[in-house]
Amino acid sequence: MPLYFGEKDGILIRTPPGRTESGPAAEYDRKEVNAHLTNEIKDLRLAVLIDADNVPRNSMKAIMEEAAIYGTPTVKRIYGDWTSPNVGAWKSVLLENAVTPIQQYSYTTGKNSTDSAMIIDAMDILYEGKTDGFCIVSSDSDFTRLAIRLREAGMKVIGMGEQKTPVAFRVACDKFIYIEVIRAAQQDREKAAQPKTAANGKKKRTAAKGSKAEAGAKTPEKAESAPAPAAGDSAGKKESKVPEEIVKLIADSVSDIADEDGWAFMGELGTLLLKKQPDFDPRNFGFTKLTSMIRSLNRFEIDARVIDATKTRHIYLRDKEA
Repeated sequence: MPLYFGEKDGILIRTPPGRTESGPAAEYDRKEVNAHLTNEIKDLRLAVLIDADNVPRNSMKAIMEEAAIYGTPTVKRIYGDWTSPNVGAWKSVLLENAVTPIQQYSYTTGKNSTDSAMIIDAMDILYEGKTDGFCIVSSDSDFTRLAIRLREAGMKVIGMGEQKTPVAFRVACDKFIYIEVIRAAQQDREKAAQPKTAANGKKKRTAAKGSKAEAGAKTPEKAESAPAPAAGDSAGKKESKVPEEIVKLIADSVSDIADEDGWAFMGELGTLLLKKQPDFDPRNFGFTKLTSMIRSLNRFEIDARVIDATKTRHIYLRDKEA
């Protein structure tokens, strides 16, 4: 999901002119890697509009945390028929995330009436001029024309939806993020944040059981016969997750922006990848960083260059097969 924007493309971020001037460090933390936005883009005022008919309720926290990476959500609304009995469980979720529910009755059975309400509100918000971008959360292709219209008006449009989202809506956004990816990341963070006391208690119970075993157990032989996988094996598994068409997309993009020696700036590569494929995200392939993903591919050579004046590193890469 790298999102490296540049001023020359009409979007607020600096990229090193001539690929040698000072700028953001090339080794990014999680938020910068997933969004690849500078402080200017993070200060955008965002309108987050959510289609309750096409969004899983248990992903709301992850969705709002992801939206906060790209800017400050000043408008947070969710649209649905709240008189329906199957939406009662939404109440606590909306209160926890300060999301305003907008009532839209289902006038006809089998018809999704929230789409028109979201579109009308989006245009009202656009002409009020109090936001810099929109985050449209839905898996419905009916919002494709809305995303296009908002971008024509100079708005930044970030889409979020499930992997079943039609390609038309995905490519109509500046950036599209899969809900399954951000939900998995949230679950990993929650597991890592669990109290260590539970783990310690489990270890003590395991140790107590182990003390009852005989000293002549065959654990040494088993340990030797089952060695831990090497680091290379792990890298190889990750590499297999990157489809060949994605590798080709990266190679073609490197060729498009490379200098005479074949070197391309990683930040500029991220910008181009997002322009060519808005739903590109390293997390889709098991990586948290674009740099980590590139390193796992033996096809590319990476060079980290340190700027003497700023002591920041800029990552460059080139295609070995070019």
